[in-house]
Amino acid sequence: MKCCKFLILLFLSALLLPERARGQQAISADDYPLLGAQVFIEPGQTEEETEGWFRTMRDNGMSVCRIRMFESYMRKPGGWDFSLFDRAFRLAEKYDIKIIGTFFPLTEKTDIGGWKFPESRAQLNSFAEYIKQMTTHFKQFKSLYAWVLINEPGGGLKDNEFSRQMRREWNRQHPQPEYLENGYPVLVDLQDKRFMNYMTTWMLDWIASEVRKHDKDIHLHVNNHAIFSNITEYSFPKWRRFLNSLGGSAHASWHFTLFPREEYSLAMSADCELLLSGAGNLPWLMTELQGGNNTYSGARAMCPTKEEITQWLWIVMGTEGKGGIFWSLNPRASGIESGEWALLDFQHQPTDRVAAVAEVGNCLKRHKSLFSEAKKLDPGISIVYIRESLWTEAVVSQGTPAAQDGRAMCMTNMLGYFKALSESGITPNLKAFEEYDFSRPDYTGQTIILAHQIAVPLSCVPLLESFVRKGGKLIVDGMTGFYDGDVHNQMLTGFSLKNLFGGCISEFKRIDTPCLYRLEGYEQPVPGYGWKGLIRPDKGAETLCREGELPLASRFAFGKGEVVWVPGLLGSGAWQGDGAPLAGWVRQECNADRLPYSFQTYHEDVLMKLSETKDAYMAVVVNKSGTLQTIALKTDGKKRPSEVLFADKGGVINGDILTVHPEETLVVCWKK
Repeated sequence: MKCCKFLILLFLSALLLPERARGQQAISADDYPLLGAQVFIEPGQTEEETEGWFRTMRDNGMSVCRIRMFESYMRKPGGWDFSLFDRAFRLAEKYDIKIIGTFFPLTEKTDIGGWKFPESRAQLNSFAEYIKQMTTHFKQFKSLYAWVLINEPGGGLKDNEFSRQMRREWNRQHPQPEYLENGYPVLVDLQDKRFMNYMTTWMLDWIASEVRKHDKDIHLHVNNHAIFSNITEYSFPKWRRFLNSLGGSAHASWHFTLFPREEYSLAMSADCELLLSGAGNLPWLMTELQGGNNTYSGARAMCPTKEEITQWLWIVMGTEGKGGIFWSLNPRASGIESGEWALLDFQHQPTDRVAAVAEVGNCLKRHKSLFSEAKKLDPGISIVYIRESLWTEAVVSQGTPAAQDGRAMCMTNMLGYFKALSESGITPNLKAFEEYDFSRPDYTGQTIILAHQIAVPLSCVPLLESFVRKGGKLIVDGMTGFYDGDVHNQMLTGFSLKNLFGGCISEFKRIDTPCLYRLEGYEQPVPGYGWKGLIRPDKGAETLCREGELPLASRFAFGKGEVVWVPGLLGSGAWQGDGAPLAGWVRQECNADRLPYSFQTYHEDVLMKLSETKDAYMAVVVNKSGTLQTIALKTDGKKRPSEVLFADKGGVINGDILTVHPEETLVVCWKK
């Protein structure tokens, strides 16, 4: 009898093994990074071609791929035909390639990105049936690794039956008052922005819940896109409830148009920092990186160099990324974007870009434990953005010359601080306000930078006060707090930050030439662009810079911490000109000398990202300056043995001196 029970249990266990094994494949924060590419599947391809793609991936160290699961190629009159995609899944198993499938419901033939929201409840129900078919059919394959809920959420909400119904329900729960409690009317409506933010999260949550009806264990992932323009639509902390990992699309030719090409690595670094913060305790990976040439698509025509491929991958790894997947391995043959974006040439042969991926992959394998454990070293400096600022700027400038003439500076001013610090060898955190941890008992040694965050909702004020009271430093730049969260001018309705900042603004003056801020205790003048604010200080505020009777900058003690207030756009000074003055001043204010490694002097178009494990520090250094860089490192005074892990052009470290060639990526490790 005991033997019979044992056999029954053994049989049941065997039935559960495939599902359990697949569930254990989920991307983990302790995994070493996976490299891969999109394998584009479409009718007309032969089995020989498809097998060749998976073989090429295996032979070049790529172990994960994405496949866009076109409903239009599977749904047939009266049923479903999965054979085209079954073949790909079988071949992936043969070559030990993990597949991340992307839901791509039925859409127009010319729709290359897919729809983000349904037009009707009927289309939503059809999507539910498609999800059921995908999850129940493809769970049989061991190669299935994860599902991407929908391709590149962000935008795409149209005025139709479905959106109007959802808006009516949302309005009932989120009514817009006509007047504030203080009596001022609400004349500018941010409800459309709030609703869009809500709908993006609602849609992803709905898809995830549909998947979970049929598969409780499969890994769920999503890739946002165009993060510098779509960021306000993303509530990453809410996404953590239904995702297993966060991802993103970072196509230089589409998504980095704020930056010149020599700063695409800087753009990638900023993109990665936003994703790292958004992911929180979840792992993250870059779901789409540009793999090849774009001819008629993209905002700028370009083909990544092998050096850029290397730089982008190492920047992802240097920001705790658990993988990088290129769009795409093979080019699509049909329709818009045909013949574009690929790592392979038209004869399906690997290009030098594939060799670059393989070289990075080989290094990752050689140092598997190091890259599995590495976490970004927190410099204690966080550039924090408030989504209402970006919303407000978009609404008040819409349809006016300000939308195009350079006055819309919330994003670029913030990125100016990021650029200045990055080029001094320090990578600050980039966080949404709601992603910052305001629950800690002590913030000594921590700095928040509010760079031209023009709208500060009243709900943010107590959290900022608590941060400073507990020992934090707040650096405030530009017209931060000019509006509240409902587009009322706080200079007139009552400045909610007066007690924290130690004063209020007399007026802001438009300036056509940079204002040079000669800040007390710092030798070099720091340029500010666009606007100059005059402060009416309260008692106890220390003047750091003055114009006539009124201060241009102040320092104010609040609890255990302090607020340093410069109501000029210093970030824009660094963005448009030399970032060295701003970098030096912020370093001094934040006591950056305590960091184990940074640059002694400013190196334009060079960046360093620092990670650590319990036993080591690791730096990824990228030189985009066009010249050989000899970089003296500023250290915390401790001598540690060093090792070059990767150098694609022969860069070296000698003591505390780095030598990095043009376009080179250098990866260095120090033992603690």
